[in-house]
Amino acid sequence: MLPSLKAAFALLSLLEFVSSRPPMATSPKVKLSEITHHIQQLNSRVQVPCNDTRVPQVTFTDQELSEKELLCQATTALTKVTRCKKDYEPLIINLKSLHRVTSCSLSNENEIYLRNFLPELGNFTQGMYRRLGRLAAP
Repeated sequence: MLPSLKAAFALLSLLEFVSSRPPMATSPKVKLSEITHHIQQLNSRVQVPCNDTRVPQVTFTDQELSEKELLCQATTALTKVTRCKKDYEPLIINLKSLHRVTSCSLSNENEIYLRNFLPELGNFTQGMYRRLGRLAAP
């Protein structure tokens, strides 16, 4: 009985230790992969949810803006989609976790349909994913 009591105590201590540790942060590469995958899922549907919604255009090719600023702008653009919010919430959450910028400037001067915005965002995040892969390679 004593060995089983010791084993139970050890297991309980281990469980307490694991539950007290903060969860491991998800790497940026995993988040970028999730974003790209989610965009592919949305685009594979018969129709992109709220595809005729117009959102502010993000110039992903602007070399003067940092990646974080562009991710922030993309997040801001997607938050304008209110009708299909549940479809885009996972994208918004992952984008926010990548840039951690509280506010950014985004002009409403040029707008783009959501169905055209998503592939641009997907190409941008795939490019970031590839760059991260090259940086990690020896």
